[in-house]
Amino acid sequence: MDNSVPGADADAHLPFDLRTPMRNDAFALSDHEKIEEIEPHFRAIMTLLGLDLTDDSLSGTPRRVAKMYVQEWFRGLNPEHRPDVRLFENRYRYHQMLVERDITLFSCCEHHFVPIIGKAHVAYMPGEHVVGLSKLNRVVQYYARRPQVQERLTRQIAEELKHALHTNDVAVLIEADHLCVMSRGVNDTSSSTITAEYSGIFLEQEHYRTEFLRLIGK
Repeated sequence: MDNSVPGADADAHLPFDLRTPMRNDAFALSDHEKIEEIEPHFRAIMTLLGLDLTDDSLSGTPRRVAKMYVQEWFRGLNPEHRPDVRLFENRYRYHQMLVERDITLFSCCEHHFVPIIGKAHVAYMPGEHVVGLSKLNRVVQYYARRPQVQERLTRQIAEELKHALHTNDVAVLIEADHLCVMSRGVNDTSSSTITAEYSGIFLEQEHYRTEFLRLIGK
């Protein structure tokens, strides 16, 4: 089996280079089975670091970490958690820019497995249909809850919104702090990273990008 081929069926609608790299057997185990498998591995890491796992404070840590990885930090790897983005008829005939700003973003750097924390701002131009606002948040959270790089995350969110909303008129901007920069290496706690993806009318007409940036306070 070629394990280099992404195996996430839920990402099949994304361009190949935007799919999270995953093995074909990524979902052969249930979430419960993955927790059972991860726990002893993390216990081994702690043991190699010299920690005393008989201590009350540490004894439950391998289980807690295993559950956190599967059920929280990386729950977006499981296509069962992909949000169902339902559209509603645009009865209000609202055809101006719709912006959801300051969406809480928590992700994890795939190079060092430490957090990425920030905000996402998304916008789209409604046509015949609109979407419940919470679904925009859920799309952001679904793709964020994976090992990530910010550039790919930004584009994944944009492509998912275009696919779900049936429009190319989408804008996504992410500003985030990377703990791999803040807590190791250069130990820079003052810098942040901004990425943006514009398509449709946001790409073609500058005044729409300008209005989007003004509405999110940029």
